[in-house]
Amino acid sequence: MNIPKGMLVIISGPSGSGKGTVVKKLDPDKGYALSVSMTTREPRPGELHGRDYFFVEEEEFIAARDNNGLIEHAVFVGNLYGTPRKYVEEAIAKGRIVVLEIEVEGALQIREKFPDAVLIFLMPPDIDELGRRLFNRHTEDKMTIEQRLNRAKNEIKYISRYDYVVLNDEIELAVDRINTIVSAESLKPHRNPGLIEDFKGDEFDVASFILRIDELVK
Repeated sequence: MNIPKGMLVIISGPSGSGKGTVVKKLDPDKGYALSVSMTTREPRPGELHGRDYFFVEEEEFIAARDNNGLIEHAVFVGNLYGTPRKYVEEAIAKGRIVVLEIEVEGALQIREKFPDAVLIFLMPPDIDELGRRLFNRHTEDKMTIEQRLNRAKNEIKYISRYDYVVLNDEIELAVDRINTIVSAESLKPHRNPGLIEDFKGDEFDVASFILRIDELVK
């Protein structure tokens, strides 16, 4: 059986757009492998080291960055974020659909290093709903919420540099839309080199096949 080439899927969107919730709904049985980012921010209630993020001190983060251990990195609301390189490259080599939930700055860095990465921008219904979601999380003060809303208005300017935009009005619908995108992307020729090579039939002898056709169809 020909295993399709692995794929890197980037899911970005404003803080509060529901990226984390949607990403956690992607089914590993469909080939998804979720990458865990590294950050210097403090864990929120319920978050675990190694599951939600690798929570590290600034010195450890900088060392990973300076030793080419990250495929992207960015500063967001005063904290450092980055994606460890080793896991991503190994999972893609195994044909997995590696999903990264990262901010716009990091996504555009990755596009430069992985030109065939699939970039998806997750949108809330509107800016008012985004503000309500941020407020209802009860994890940040008003100043931080204001920073996130201003950041969201700036991030939306980069949507044209993404491949797809997905509305997150309902979680299950957003997940279905992402599954549809990934299914379509998985059928692109450059992701199926084995299938194409098999069909090319470089060693197939057409003349001999024609001579044997009566026997083959009996």
